[in-house]
Amino acid sequence: MSKKADSIMSERDDPSDLTPPAPRSEPIADGVEGRGARRERGLSEKRVGPFQNIGQFLHEVRLEMRRVTWPTRDEIQNTTVITLIAMVFFAAYLFGVDEIWAFLIGQLTKLLGGA
Repeated sequence: MSKKADSIMSERDDPSDLTPPAPRSEPIADGVEGRGARRERGLSEKRVGPFQNIGQFLHEVRLEMRRVTWPTRDEIQNTTVITLIAMVFFAAYLFGVDEIWAFLIGQLTKLLGGA
């Protein structure tokens, strides 16, 4: 091992250094400089009220809904038909599998002398 790795290992293994680290005096997100310093430099947003937040949210929703590509009537009909066909197919498949298992279990029960 290198000298650096040995020194790290010896620092971690030192039983006399079991004191917990000092608690942070500022919240984690504030960092070293604090919230006030960032606000002065223009790095943090101004605080707004809850009604302004709701208004901003609704405005952004409206803008986003304008950018949505809505399906045409033909596309909706085609996907609906495909979904119905798939549903009927899987319903028939599961019904068949269920009937086969019910028949096999019934035969096994008769073979082993059940009811």
